[in-house]
Amino acid sequence: DTCALEPPVFTEIKRRVMAWMHENGVSAYNEETKTGLIRHLYIRKAEQTGETMVCLVATSGKFPAASALIETLRNINGVCSILVNVNKKDTNVILGDREFTLWGRDTITDILCGVRVRLSARSFYQVNRRQAERLYTIAADFADLKGEETLLDLYCGAGTIGLSMANRVKDLIGVEIVPEAVEDAKRNAAENGVENARFLCADAAKAAKTLAKEGVRPDVVVLDPPRKGCDESLIQ
Repeated sequence: DTCALEPPVFTEIKRRVMAWMHENGVSAYNEETKTGLIRHLYIRKAEQTGETMVCLVATSGKFPAASALIETLRNINGVCSILVNVNKKDTNVILGDREFTLWGRDTITDILCGVRVRLSARSFYQVNRRQAERLYTIAADFADLKGEETLLDLYCGAGTIGLSMANRVKDLIGVEIVPEAVEDAKRNAAENGVENARFLCADAAKAAKTLAKEGVRPDVVVLDPPRKGCDESLIQ
């Protein structure tokens, strides 16, 4: 019923969503029979601001008893975004390719290394924000930035690492393959007054080739790749 890793508010959200499902006959997805509506309950909380996003991953965009769900969740302290993500595929990937907003905003905002970070449902963001902040600070110290460098931030997500160093470099280039995350990165740069950054929506290895053809030679490269690591083509 509870998880020691989660903020306490998550337990209350889970309890209310479960009650809503029981009261309104909303079914859970069964992976063996491929039937049912609700696949996952996906919750994000911005630690610094307290803003919380509730996203239900469903097999259909036809969503029953939506008003009842909104009513039960909207008065929980911090909840400012209620979304439905649609995932109809036979897959163990959590999120589908589209979502829509039931109530509130479609993003939440956190602050990391002094940078205001806007997060959508599919933007990557470190779960352990405080430790991420320490790691990013150490990475910046190792980079020993003097203010004249070109910084390349690969697998940049919503741009958090690069933007935290943008005021110490001449140019920042971020690369990310998820379009929504790239849009978040651009908005995050604008909202933080960062004018020396650009973000490319591309596979990291292809972007590296493109930048090489442009004659871009980064002085510092920051890498935060997925679990499988960097592709050999990117290393080359």
